Amino acid sequence: MKNISATLAIVWRIAIPYFRSEDKWVGRGLLAVVVAMELVLVAINVLLNQWQNRFYSALQAYDLPEFVKEVWIFLGLAFTFVALAVYKLYLNQWLQIRWRQWLTQHYLGEWLRGATHYRMQLKGDAADNPDQRITEDVKNFVEQTLSIGLGLLSSIVTLASFVVILWGLSYKAPLYIYGTDILVPGFLVWCALAYAIVGTALTHWIGSPLINLNFEQQRYEADFRFNLIRVRENSEQIALLKGENAERGRLLQRFGFVIGNWYAIMSRTKRLTAFTASYGQAATIFPYVVVAPAYFAKRIQLGDMMQTGSAFGSVQDALSFFVTAYRSLAEWRAVIARLDGFEMSVSSATHGAALEPTIDVAPSNGKAIALEQLLVKLPNGTPLVAADGFTIQPSERVLVTGPSGSGKSTLFRAIAGVWPFGSGKIAIPATSKLMMLPQRPYFPVGPLGDAVIYPAEHGSITPDKIRDALIAVGMPRLAERLDEDGHWNRTLSLGEQQRLGLARALLHVPDYLFLDEATASLDEPSEDRLYRLLTEKLPQATIVSIGHRSTLDAFHTRKVALANDGDIHVLGKANAPAQEPTAAR
Repeated sequence: MKNISATLAIVWRIAIPYFRSEDKWVGRGLLAVVVAMELVLVAINVLLNQWQNRFYSALQAYDLPEFVKEVWIFLGLAFTFVALAVYKLYLNQWLQIRWRQWLTQHYLGEWLRGATHYRMQLKGDAADNPDQRITEDVKNFVEQTLSIGLGLLSSIVTLASFVVILWGLSYKAPLYIYGTDILVPGFLVWCALAYAIVGTALTHWIGSPLINLNFEQQRYEADFRFNLIRVRENSEQIALLKGENAERGRLLQRFGFVIGNWYAIMSRTKRLTAFTASYGQAATIFPYVVVAPAYFAKRIQLGDMMQTGSAFGSVQDALSFFVTAYRSLAEWRAVIARLDGFEMSVSSATHGAALEPTIDVAPSNGKAIALEQLLVKLPNGTPLVAADGFTIQPSERVLVTGPSGSGKSTLFRAIAGVWPFGSGKIAIPATSKLMMLPQRPYFPVGPLGDAVIYPAEHGSITPDKIRDALIAVGMPRLAERLDEDGHWNRTLSLGEQQRLGLARALLHVPDYLFLDEATASLDEPSEDRLYRLLTEKLPQATIVSIGHRSTLDAFHTRKVALANDGDIHVLGKANAPAQEPTAAR
């Protein structure tokens, strides 16, 4: 019971925001109509149950006029039932897609807000494969919540309706044993209840392992799919290293988990299906066996017997809801657990642990970037970089050096506000625009023009300006391909990608430009030309570079190093360059 309450609380937390959202009136209206149709369908089933008594009694009495009348009544009820069933499905699907659309937009917004997606990856939490959570799990949650919820409602209303009918029939068809009528009030109801309780208990005992097995199956499937995508994205490196056999082995190993868990699901499902199928078949004949003695003793008519069988079946079906829907419930529980884990991971990455200090990146009224009592840590809490009283002034050219692994890139991430692990304060001028260019820039799949100006919107920068920027960074052959769709991170070399990254910087004109080895894949003459270009085109911008080539000294007014101090690296305050910067010569 405690697990059921916890699961329902999670379902409520995930589901209720939609019905309080800006789409609430449409969502509530569709839900109300679907529920109303479900109730009408139950009412029609009650009428059909009563119809059965009259219809079979007319057959037994050879009453043709009554038979014809009942056929017309059946046709009317059947037509109404079919029409309602069709439109209930249609409106249900309409509600599903609106609800799914809202949930998808909500989860995408939370996942992509404030670098949450990046922090989730850094924390290595339980929210593996967020793509699956936002696609398959959201779809399954909406579909299964409506299906199971409406099924449960239908079962409750059906139970309430047919228990009354079955209770009344218990007086017409009393328990008949050895020529004696034994009047047990509602004995047919008690028979149905006992039958359903035994079936539900056995079903849960046999099928409960399916909940965890379904959860694991989704995880293994997503992990296998993710690694297939990784192979596709890194196919060049794999081909160059001739790593096909190694990748095949890794992929087959992961697919082995899919197969092994699937066999476990097959075995458990076989047992569950064997029981539920037997249970369902026995339920067909069970009520007739119970009332047959009364019928053959001519205590009841054929119509009473058929109505009893139908009413008993409806009550038994309603009571056996968890038997027939057990596998769906197991899959639903797994989906709920995955979405709950995703929400918890997003919340943890967004807000952080309440008792842990984090780096405070805040806007300031000053003109310089200031680092005060800054301590950057790894996600596991290990100190990495310390800085105090360090400032980056407007229009400065700063070169940051240090050994590999000393935390230079991580320091840049902290300044960008995406690395929360640590303590201290980073003050950023409130009106300044920062841009970070990593060693491997990101380009979305799509038109080249949109990829270059990313994250700006399509049309926000004119094609002429984009062409000029491409020509300036030495990519004239791409200047006339702005409308061409492509996977640019795949089709261009890393050096070409770095040139496009610098073109992006020229187009966005940042106040602070951070270059994290953003020209490392270029030859020195090309790097020299591009740094001169930045100096010429962005004369007011502050440029902060990470690099290892000594030729970079000429383009920076200040050089600082991350010096080793025991187990931590300390950012030095200043170190004079070897020569005057190129821009000043």
